[in-house]
Amino acid sequence: MFLIELTYKVPFSEIEPFMAEHMAFVEKGYASGHFLASGRKVPRTGGLIFCKAASQAEVEELMQEDPFVYQDLVELRITEFVTSRAVENMTGLVE
Repeated sequence: MFLIELTYKVPFSEIEPFMAEHMAFVEKGYASGHFLASGRKVPRTGGLIFCKAASQAEVEELMQEDPFVYQDLVELRITEFVTSRAVENMTGLVE
């Protein structure tokens, strides 16, 4: 399991033009089964994505398709973790 953290490097006004394309990327991630949860940070300085993948290299490759990443609008941080416990309706997250 991986936690992907995106932190804006530019003002939101420079992010906004790429938002529709970013959301299409996120939908593709859900459709492929990689993305399990996602959302924006509060305050709105970026976002978080819970991602299921075989390796960090796979996540890094996947994230190169995000316009926020390839337009260099965000700092990308990927943290791998082992899920040892989850609430009942999220038991599929535990390995």
